[in-house]
Amino acid sequence: MRDARRLWLAAIGLVALAVLLSLVLGSHPIAPDRVWRALWHDDGSTETAIVRGQRVPRTVLGLVAGAALGLAGAVMQALTRNPLADPGILGINAGAALAVVLGVALGGTMGIDGYLWLALAGAALATVGVYVLAGTGRAARGPARLALAGVAVSAALTALTQTVVLADQEAFNEFRFWITGSLEGRGWSAVVAVAPLLAVGAVIAVVLGPALAVLALGEEAAQAVGVQLGRTRAMAVLAVTLLAGGATAAIGPVVFVGLAAPLTARAVFGHHQRRVALASILLGAAWLLLADVLARVVVAPQELAAGVVAAIAGGPLFVVLVSRRKVPSL
Repeated sequence: MRDARRLWLAAIGLVALAVLLSLVLGSHPIAPDRVWRALWHDDGSTETAIVRGQRVPRTVLGLVAGAALGLAGAVMQALTRNPLADPGILGINAGAALAVVLGVALGGTMGIDGYLWLALAGAALATVGVYVLAGTGRAARGPARLALAGVAVSAALTALTQTVVLADQEAFNEFRFWITGSLEGRGWSAVVAVAPLLAVGAVIAVVLGPALAVLALGEEAAQAVGVQLGRTRAMAVLAVTLLAGGATAAIGPVVFVGLAAPLTARAVFGHHQRRVALASILLGAAWLLLADVLARVVVAPQELAAGVVAAIAGGPLFVVLVSRRKVPSL
């Protein structure tokens, strides 16, 4: 019990450290005491403007998007009973990318807010397509069929995206910026736009927690205790779509967070679905926020994309986890 408490405190402390670094570090470093004063008193200085106008909304968006991706990964891995599953299996990233490039090709550059709604619509439509392609009936919409349908839809949408990008230079230029995944330039408007979606997705995921925990034991065990498989899968897909789709719409596609956060949570905190979900929220938020901090300082005063840093930094950890004698299973 004491060790478990220490682990939870360490996870919370990691999130707090990530928040502090996000507010302090950047191309214009600001001392912690100055940040604290800027949060509570607007003295009209440049530092206050940076903290309040840029770093606070960026930090909040990093927290909620990272938490959403982590929770979406935990739900996806429980749904498919595969500890290496990722929310991208449902075609969320591919659908969002196609919607963005089509919007640019047909309507021209429209800014971050425009991309947000296009990406969200594309992610939702792709998920619906995956669910429809998986077929009907209990067996048809099982984990294997959902995964196969997701791979097929993602491949098709990616091919269409590449076709549009190669045919339209403007779409290529905008897509190149968006596809890397970044918190730069996102303000309160992005937070406000996706917060309701993420909140609904989180509530659904929490409500489904007990059913997903039983489902991890097998379909027969789940049915024996009264779990409705079809309803549980449909609601889990909806939760993942809202969580991962909303996060992708806000910051672009960020890979690895939705895979690594629950995988690490399961290795550290055990296999109980409720603990894995909560730990995935904390680790996902810290992971994305720390990646964004590194993206600001590695090549300062320029910036890298947080999505690139998240993937590169997570690679070694992923190799360590999957190269163990036994990958944490569900």
